Amino acid sequence: MSDAHETVIKTPGQLIAAVVAGFLVPIIIIWLLVVYVGTSPKPAAGSNAQSPEAIAARLKPVADEGYTLVDASAPRTLKAGGEVYNAACVACHGSGAAGAPKFGDKAAWGARVKQGYDTLVSHAIKGIRAMPAKGGNPDLDDIEVARAVVHMANAGGASFKEPAEKK
Repeated sequence: MSDAHETVIKTPGQLIAAVVAGFLVPIIIIWLLVVYVGTSPKPAAGSNAQSPEAIAARLKPVADEGYTLVDASAPRTLKAGGEVYNAACVACHGSGAAGAPKFGDKAAWGARVKQGYDTLVSHAIKGIRAMPAKGGNPDLDDIEVARAVVHMANAGGASFKEPAEKK
């Protein structure tokens, strides 16, 4: 017979030791992993998620987060031109986006001022080219839009008079 199939295990004692080691080594490794995971510090332990302050913060009404509630039945107060400009117009007229004349640029506003107050206000209320009607805020009153036009045009070299409230 040939010795080509020789093994490391030569005696029955070695065979028993190999079988026992084959079962015990994985069990010992699993046990060590369980001990390692079970005794490591847990960052979530001791958190204050259930403290009265944390619960109150989660239950606080959303309206308390900087929103201003407006009484719809209250008399309307019209905004000044600067307020309307800062709320609706500055996005485009502050940077010159989409061809909008920049605030305070006398060269860009010159040709528009020559068209006259009524034309400028009409374009602002109805919209023109890339500019949406009322600067994209349909809640604005026509007088508020006109005040914003006067604010921007006067900064660009015009001398328009700000419109008064109609009574």
